[in-house]
Amino acid sequence: MYKNILIPIAGDHGGTTREAMAAARFLADPDAKLTALTVVETVPGHVAAELPAGLIERAREAAEAHLRELVGDTMVPVVVTGHAARTINEYAAEHGIDCIVVASHRPGLADYFLGSTAAHVVRHAPCAVHVVR
Repeated sequence: MYKNILIPIAGDHGGTTREAMAAARFLADPDAKLTALTVVETVPGHVAAELPAGLIERAREAAEAHLRELVGDTMVPVVVTGHAARTINEYAAEHGIDCIVVASHRPGLADYFLGSTAAHVVRHAPCAVHVVR
């Protein structure tokens, strides 16, 4: 059983997100901390300069509201900015996470060449990783 579990949730989360949340609850000690993390991808400066003022901030606020609605009071909702896989692993290392429960889709051909977020997390995580499909 784990005491500090991280559940990364993509903004366009699919059907396996609820299963990942349920798996995290199952793997958790009774007094465990469960953190739901959404990573808002960093927008390059040259792109951000062309976007309407406040668009990035509104997108982050929308992600925070959506995550709070999804997890309710069962988990701590956290929204950060960065590269998804790298940021998930950095967050885990910096916050003493002992298990990451990540939802994953079935890999397609593009994933074999580019790699998926879940695959990168599994390869580089500083802790145990449970993948839900």
